[in-house]
Amino acid sequence: MNTINSISNQKLRWRVFNDKLFSIVMMTLAFISAVPLISILYQLIKKGYKQVRLSFFIEVAPDTMEAMMAKVNHEIIPGGIANGIVGTLIIVGMASLIAIPLGLTTGIYLSESSKNKMANIVRFVVDMLQGVPSIVLGVIAYIWVVKPITSGFSALAGSVALSIMMLPSIIRSTEETLKMIPPTLKEAALSLGVPYYKTVLKVLLPTGMSGISTGIILGISRIAGETAPLMLTALGSSAINLDITQPSSAIPLLVWEFYNDPNLVNLIWGASLILLLIIFLLNIVAKAISKKWKVQY
Repeated sequence: MNTINSISNQKLRWRVFNDKLFSIVMMTLAFISAVPLISILYQLIKKGYKQVRLSFFIEVAPDTMEAMMAKVNHEIIPGGIANGIVGTLIIVGMASLIAIPLGLTTGIYLSESSKNKMANIVRFVVDMLQGVPSIVLGVIAYIWVVKPITSGFSALAGSVALSIMMLPSIIRSTEETLKMIPPTLKEAALSLGVPYYKTVLKVLLPTGMSGISTGIILGISRIAGETAPLMLTALGSSAINLDITQPSSAIPLLVWEFYNDPNLVNLIWGASLILLLIIFLLNIVAKAISKKWKVQY
């Protein structure tokens, strides 16, 4: 009996030791992985906050001569990123208008026809689309929109490229969220004589709104920082342009332009900080929506 107890205690001590060792290893690895992120945030805040002021949001990007004169006089570079902010809002807004209805419809179809052969093909295409490089989607939008429709670079072409990038996130989040809803909920609505389309629109979608909206906002936050597709579609603009058929700027494009001009390099930090804050706020909104609209089954 004592031998059995001794063996049990030894096994228990070994398990406790393994548990503590595993916890220490995981915390160490988590800290190591967080160091680059903390370093990037520190550099952005340290070098970017000096540029952030009211004029940074309401003035367009300066030209090389203005930046050069400011550097010679040891002054803060004038101008801002207003053209990039407006362009980002227009392009991301139009991309959302294109991708959200299409993504929701496709996600509902995949959820309701999970064993259908066509649904399996669509699901496979969506999974492949998720891994396609963004520059390739820019080329596709260039072929589809830039050449045949707008006959030149435009915000519309940029929004088409970004909407394609959003689709996998919206489709998969919609499909997986609807699959988590108990089938008895749909059966109860149908048994009461509710039409199928109303069951989907007024029962399933509101019930899964938490997961669906989170997928939408995460999709928006993903495309907000994309540069490569916009280089082949929107191109960029030195002025605020509200015409969606004309070239338009965006914050990621401005960061790329500032990087290629030695006199404007300092503006990279301010523009990157604003872009990071926008994406950070979008992720906070996604978390808040997920928490507020979470439904317990």
